[in-house]
Amino acid sequence: MSLLLQITDSLTNGAAAAGAAEVHISLLDLVQKGGWAMYPLGILSVIAFYFIIERFLVIIRASKIDKNFMSNIRDYLINGRMDAATMLCKNTNTPIARLVEKGIKRIGKPLKEVESAVESEGKLELYKLEKNMNFLAIISGIAPMFGFLGTISGVINIFFKISQTGTFDLSVVSGGLYEKMISSGAGLLLGIIAHVGFNLLNGMIDRVSYQVERAAVEFIDLLNEPA
Repeated sequence: MSLLLQITDSLTNGAAAAGAAEVHISLLDLVQKGGWAMYPLGILSVIAFYFIIERFLVIIRASKIDKNFMSNIRDYLINGRMDAATMLCKNTNTPIARLVEKGIKRIGKPLKEVESAVESEGKLELYKLEKNMNFLAIISGIAPMFGFLGTISGVINIFFKISQTGTFDLSVVSGGLYEKMISSGAGLLLGIIAHVGFNLLNGMIDRVSYQVERAAVEFIDLLNEPA
């Protein structure tokens, strides 16, 4: 009889454990339990993902370069077809094309002036690629701070409830623990995403920068070639 009771208790406890294991918490519940810090973190996450995607698309478009572009420009300039070279640059929407177009418009002026115009255009094109990147750097730094503020808020909430109830019970402090852990985790996660996105995009910009500088040198060398 005792064996039967033990088996029955085991089955009951197993069913209860299984029922407890089936309890899930939704993402919305997590956000709500994270406290006030989740609101600024939510806004920062939208901003971060927007700029990561927007900058990625801009840089990808800028890095698409026709391998025959500079050779075509060379042929046009050697044959004196300045209009054709300018039109090719206008129809090619890349930083290199705009840089070369700026140089072509300065042909006939002193070489130093052409070099200066090309260099200035290259800096401008790189500035366009780096636009809004500072937002990602800022978010990667302040997101964990908001998470830490949420942690402090959760701890304050715990001690406030203890002072009100006079008991240190898990049911009393669970709300503060939720706020503490969720806000801290969300802040760290967003900071990591923004930091990784910032560095990956900077790496892509560096590659485009190298291509632009190489094209500038190639164009100036072309102008220095003997007629």
